[in-house]
Amino acid sequence: MDLNRLWAYANPKKFIETTNRVLPAVSILAVLCLAVGLVWGFFFTPDDYRQGSTVKIIYLHVPAALMAINAWLMMLVTSLIWIVRRHHVSALAARAAAPVGVVMTLIALITGAIWGQPMWGTWWAWDPRLTSFLILFLFYLGYIALWEAIENDDTAADLTSILCLVGSVFALLSRYAVNFWNQGLHQGASLSLDKEENVADVFYHPLLVSIAGFVLLFVALVLLRTQTEIRARRMRALMARERMG
Repeated sequence: MDLNRLWAYANPKKFIETTNRVLPAVSILAVLCLAVGLVWGFFFTPDDYRQGSTVKIIYLHVPAALMAINAWLMMLVTSLIWIVRRHHVSALAARAAAPVGVVMTLIALITGAIWGQPMWGTWWAWDPRLTSFLILFLFYLGYIALWEAIENDDTAADLTSILCLVGSVFALLSRYAVNFWNQGLHQGASLSLDKEENVADVFYHPLLVSIAGFVLLFVALVLLRTQTEIRARRMRALMARERMG
């Protein structure tokens, strides 16, 4: 891969022009995958022999939890690019992803509670994965608040990048908590390279479609929000020049 061509997208104008071309296709695919995956999963799959119809919340819970973690990891990568290369688009992309990530984390927490109550007899338990997910949610809120609290964009990008590095520990804990601690109420992974650990095929295939929909939705929202952040930064810069002039 020619890295020079890749870095060209760090130019705000180039980024907006390119994303304007791909956004419609990504958005349409996201809607189609979400519609097919959720309708297929909720209406055309059987009840589980142990969990009954409660198992169908998997089509919301698993994709949301997956994106909650990977959104933060995407923020980590773009934050590192900002620290190393000082590309404003990367910092603004991280900022744009945070509200999407916090919503995904909230969906995962709420659907997990709804799923867990009939299975565990409680809405919440201080299970390792649940606890690390709650901490991840708080890191998202702290990240967003830090951006809003600091007026200078470069200073805000520096401090939030450091916060993102620290929060990445909890993103990884959220993903691998069940592997680290062989205890707790939370079940193992619904998707695995080991076929024996996967959910049954009747649930597996619509789940994959739902996950694809969530991934595409995340991409579409982050691209759109990054465009908005770029324009907002330009506006702040123009306003600052007018005040100085």
